Amino acid sequence: MASIPITSDKRGALPVGSQTQESDHIIGQKPDEHCAVVGFRGNENAFYSVLLSLRSLQHRGQESAGIATFDGSVMNLKKGMGLVSDVFPERDGMVPNPLVGNVGIGHTRYSTQGTKTLENAGPFVVSNTMGYMALSHNGEITNAESLKEELKRKGSVFQTSSDTEVMLIQLSRDISEKGIKNGFRSAVSKLKGSYAAALMINDRLFAMRDPMGNRPLVVGKVNDNYIVASESCVFDIMGGELIRNIAPGEVAEIKQDGIETIVVSKGDGIAHCMFEYVYFARPDSIIDDVEVFSVRTRIGEQLSREYPVEADVVIPVPDSGRAQALGYSRASGIEYSEGLIKNRYSARTFIMPTQKSRTSAVKLKLNTIKSAIEGKRVVLVDDSIIRGNTLKHVVALLRKNGATEVHLRIGCPPVVAPCYFGVDMKTRDQFFAVGRSVEEMRKELGADSLGYLSISSLTKSIGMGENSLCLGCLTGIYPVSIPGEKYLYQTELEGY
Repeated sequence: MASIPITSDKRGALPVGSQTQESDHIIGQKPDEHCAVVGFRGNENAFYSVLLSLRSLQHRGQESAGIATFDGSVMNLKKGMGLVSDVFPERDGMVPNPLVGNVGIGHTRYSTQGTKTLENAGPFVVSNTMGYMALSHNGEITNAESLKEELKRKGSVFQTSSDTEVMLIQLSRDISEKGIKNGFRSAVSKLKGSYAAALMINDRLFAMRDPMGNRPLVVGKVNDNYIVASESCVFDIMGGELIRNIAPGEVAEIKQDGIETIVVSKGDGIAHCMFEYVYFARPDSIIDDVEVFSVRTRIGEQLSREYPVEADVVIPVPDSGRAQALGYSRASGIEYSEGLIKNRYSARTFIMPTQKSRTSAVKLKLNTIKSAIEGKRVVLVDDSIIRGNTLKHVVALLRKNGATEVHLRIGCPPVVAPCYFGVDMKTRDQFFAVGRSVEEMRKELGADSLGYLSISSLTKSIGMGENSLCLGCLTGIYPVSIPGEKYLYQTELEGY
């Protein structure tokens, strides 16, 4: 078997052992969802379609990017650190040396499991008795460490600290030993946690999703080509159409003439990630048959009903609070306005040494439109509060520039517990709401009032019941058993 041609780009590589994304201690950091997944099968070269898809999903991961294609005999792989445009730069409108093959997968990464190094960037590729296997994975395997130790005892060798490598080696062993259908069934029974993945076995493309459907995965068609993606916005941008979701627990083969279900595994229940609707996904995407933009405007409407206030203007925190602010404005009748401008090209400020330089950095990152806020009572709307740094500075900025009152409205209930399914929220001590009452948080943020969306209004806005959503970070009760945490389907008190 020929070796796998791998090219890489180490520009922007982070230090080995760096477990978390650089954070900006001036205006804070939202939680980060850690990957975008893309798969392509068609009658043309896969590379450019995968590349365009990854650019459409850049918001899901900015740490690294990669593409793998199969050309009929060899798996070709290129990956590197940085944005998609860094790893695959254009020259004269073209990307030099495109990978060859009509089947391919792509990946952008934000790490929540494993260090920030090129070795942990996706896609992952192995060779076995069947040929080549390549995997792009979004989510987090909660029992990765125990699976890894078991696989090591059976002779497997690991080169990275990523849970994706564990998942791929488990799939590789089981499929090689038991065949496609039984191998998938065996591997899925062992993998716990969340995953939405695209897997290539030579020139065959498979899409798979965990039994609780925690992470989104959809299939669409562009001309005569099939594309698997984390979000449906990919198909709109490429002039195609959404066909359907990959169902929770489904493993499907994407063939040239259609989609064939290979295995369907049942779990305890469905648990779609509520943060996809609140923050992660693009507003123009449809996640499990629900349009994200519509959810966010309904959230704003519910906020207006739960926390009405006399005010002059509704202003969003850019960019994440826009749809929610629009909904609040519509339901309340209070004028909507853009009052904050965000500079997307400013550098990170966490290393700035003095308060004066940090204050200047805040102005560089965010500035006000004074005519929209001066002398006015402001309703400031954001999607969520995680660490609280952002809003504290924004409230102070509005007051400094003439706002007479600032009323905070938050389109998500208080986040009080870690996420174990692919979001960079790992310890309770990082959450602003832990150990604080709403009144204490209001005072800390410097607001005149503070209103969090209730869980019932959140589920109503999404259009799903609590039994169809993962609300673990809001309730501390999880849809998958986590050592030391409360389990939604647990019947005994042990471990509580």
